Amino acid sequence: MQPWFLIENDADYQKATARFEEIREAQKGSPEHKEKQLLVLLINKYEEAKWEMPEVDPIEFIKIRMEEFGYKAADLAKEYGDKGTVSKVLNYKQALSLTMIRKFSKLLRIPIEALIKEYPLQ
Repeated sequence: MQPWFLIENDADYQKATARFEEIREAQKGSPEHKEKQLLVLLINKYEEAKWEMPEVDPIEFIKIRMEEFGYKAADLAKEYGDKGTVSKVLNYKQALSLTMIRKFSKLLRIPIEALIKEYPLQ
């Protein structure tokens, strides 16, 4: 495990997020899991300092982060387990569930507070 310090620039940020992706599935209690937990804190701290949260509804925020990470709806469906429901949510036909909020917050590194805002359905 390499020593981690506060993320101060984009190069450090890229290195930290790349490492996070490598160890994302680390077993709880392992050194990699502990490193992952530290990286989450460091990455979130940097993101909060660098970017202000946009004033967009939760679905738009999810779509923005999907684009940033190169994810498709199928990736969210894989995480959540139901492609049809994910499609309905992304098309404003169904509201986010608590389970979706938890999973998408973790997957897309979006604060839960940004996903619980009310938004209109079609």
